[in-house]
Amino acid sequence: MDFAGAYSADNLRFLSDGLWMTLIVAGASIVLSFLIGCVIGVIRYVKLPVLSPVLFVVVELIRNLPLLLIIFFIRFALPEVGVKLGLVTAAIAALTIFEAAMISEIVRGGLTSIDKGQIEAARSSGLSAFQALWHIVLPQGLRRMVPPLVSQFISLLKDTSLAVVISLPELMHHAGIVIGHGYSYTIPILLLVALIYFTVNFVLSLVSRRLEARHV
Repeated sequence: MDFAGAYSADNLRFLSDGLWMTLIVAGASIVLSFLIGCVIGVIRYVKLPVLSPVLFVVVELIRNLPLLLIIFFIRFALPEVGVKLGLVTAAIAALTIFEAAMISEIVRGGLTSIDKGQIEAARSSGLSAFQALWHIVLPQGLRRMVPPLVSQFISLLKDTSLAVVISLPELMHHAGIVIGHGYSYTIPILLLVALIYFTVNFVLSLVSRRLEARHV
C-alpha cells in the first residue's frame, strides 16, 4: 500500500475535481427531483381525475426499475430516437426521474398522515380546498417529510457513483483512474473515497436531525 503516492497533490486535485462533479450532479438532481416529486405527490394526494391514476402507473413503473437501467436508457437508447443528451445532462436526468418517483411517495405519505379533522376544520372556517392544503396540510406534512427526504437525498448522492458506467467524470470514475496508475493505490484511494462519502452524508444526516429537532 502506497499511501504517500496515492495521496500526492496531483491525485488529490484530480479526486477533488471528481467530487465537485459528484456534488454538481447530486445538487441539481436533488433540486429537480424534489420539485417534480412534490408536484406529483400533491397531485396524487388530491386525487385529480385521470392525471392521478396515470401518475400512479408512471411512479410505480419507475420505482420498480433499477436506476442503472434508467441511466443506460437515457444515455444510449434515447439517441436512437433522436434525443441526444450530454453526459452530465443524461446523468442528472436519470437521477431526477428515478428520485422524483421516490420523493413523490414520501410527499404523498407525508400529506396523507395529516389528520383529516384539521382539513375539515379549515374548510368549515371558510378556507377553500387549496387554502387548506397550502396553509394547513403542506406546512405540517413537510415537517414530517424532513427525515425521509434527507435519507433519500443521501441515497441520491451515493447513487451518483452508478453514473461511472457512462464515464461521468465523478468521484468514483476519477478514483478508478488513479487506482489504474498503480495497484498499490487501491486501498488508500478507496479508503479516502469512503471517507469523503461518509463525511458528506454524515453532514446531511446532522442537518436532518437539526431540522427535525427544531420542529418537534
